[in-house]
Amino acid sequence: MADKSPFFQRRTAGVLLHPTSLPCSESYWGDDQKNRFGTLGKDAYYFIDLMSKSGLTIWQMLPTGPTQADMSPYQSISAHAGNPELISLDWLLERGWINAEDFQSSNEKNIIAVRQKGALSFYAFIETADGKKIKHDFQNFCEQQKYWLDDFSLFCAIRKCYEGASWSNWPDELRKRHPKALEKIRIELKKDIDVILFEQFVFFTQWLSLKDYANQKGIYLFGDMPIFVGHDSADVWAQQHYFHLNEEGTPLTVAGVPPDYFSETGQHWGNPHYAWQVMEQDGFQWWLARLHTQLQLFDLIRIDHFRGFEAYWEIPGNSHDARLGKWVKAPGDAFLKACFDAYPGLPLVAENLGVITEEVEALRNQFDLPGMLVLQFAFDGNTNNPHLPHNHTRNDVIYTGTHDNDTTCGWWQSISDEGHKRVQEYCFHSNEGMPWLLIESALASVGRMAIIPMQDFLELDGRHRMNMPGTTDKNWVWTFSWDQVEPALADRIRHLLAIYHRLG
Repeated sequence: MADKSPFFQRRTAGVLLHPTSLPCSESYWGDDQKNRFGTLGKDAYYFIDLMSKSGLTIWQMLPTGPTQADMSPYQSISAHAGNPELISLDWLLERGWINAEDFQSSNEKNIIAVRQKGALSFYAFIETADGKKIKHDFQNFCEQQKYWLDDFSLFCAIRKCYEGASWSNWPDELRKRHPKALEKIRIELKKDIDVILFEQFVFFTQWLSLKDYANQKGIYLFGDMPIFVGHDSADVWAQQHYFHLNEEGTPLTVAGVPPDYFSETGQHWGNPHYAWQVMEQDGFQWWLARLHTQLQLFDLIRIDHFRGFEAYWEIPGNSHDARLGKWVKAPGDAFLKACFDAYPGLPLVAENLGVITEEVEALRNQFDLPGMLVLQFAFDGNTNNPHLPHNHTRNDVIYTGTHDNDTTCGWWQSISDEGHKRVQEYCFHSNEGMPWLLIESALASVGRMAIIPMQDFLELDGRHRMNMPGTTDKNWVWTFSWDQVEPALADRIRHLLAIYHRLG
């Protein structure tokens, strides 16, 4: 049994909100509201203040790596890097790290071009007397993060050079990482590499500043680590031997899930599978390095698709039909033992939703990992349903819904009259309306941690959901606005947390 993290030894409550869903009041963008998403700027600090006033102590979010065109946090180009889209330009301008005149005199509204100008301004700043300490911090950062940053920065620069083409389509000497070819192109692309280094230094600096602010207020950041990484990522390109690929770099098998609650035809994710035997031979060093980065950024971590450590759904690489997959055993026992040996008390939560077997639960319980229960899944008429509150245990994290669910108001509107009746009967025919009836049920649970999506606290309907699995349209783009936050909201939450012994 693994050492128990103190995060799971007392009753707590938190909120699920990805940073991109924060309001954005960055001054640089002026009155242009188009495509404005949250950053690590002042709105993130205001949100922490709101949490503190409410008594909430856990801020859960989705993966924070760089995304691709579809904006999915679960298909990042890096298992280590931060998403530069979250960088606050105002934060940089206020500290003098970049020159305000460079932006005030520019009509450029492309954020990539803006960051490139910011990098040039930053490198000029750190050569000044005022920038001496920042230069030292920057050099230390590059050295400390070298284990992933060198490959990531080179990957991004080459990817830009080849207009976003997947690394498996790069010239042979780059795809196969011939040392002389990499050395040559690293020199040629130094300017682009410097921009990437700047972005990552800024992201980590802003993130750790925000994390420190949160921790001082008794609030802890709850991260999300996808079990798989994207094929077109720095991680797969840099360490191809750890993945199930052919000689050309194409996945031999890919990840997904069979048909389940979310999809009648299953889900085809397309991530390459790990070469688990190779990983096990060196003590899972790739994973330990990944955890090292995550533990710098987060206080506790959810492992997405935990069941894949016991057995994973293997789909042929040349197929797009998830139903053609099969279950293959994974070395979950040896993997988790290596993780907890390296990081005693590792604060992990297992995402154990979907097709879960007794073997998966045995692995989770062997390492005493909290699992997830979702109240929207509870009311199917089966009294043995594990999501029903009377079946909860202290070692569960209770949700009204997750980022893949409808909002609670949207869910309530979508279920049948019979479903309404089951919920109301179970909840003592309470007069409390949705979503607060489900929120209060989550907070009342014996489960030590309860997490409520921000959409539910704001009483929003299904138009405000974050993601609809199996679709590619209008996902990952939801943001809230401060005028949606009722003045009495914090007091209402705090009152409920006091009733159910969850105050921070």
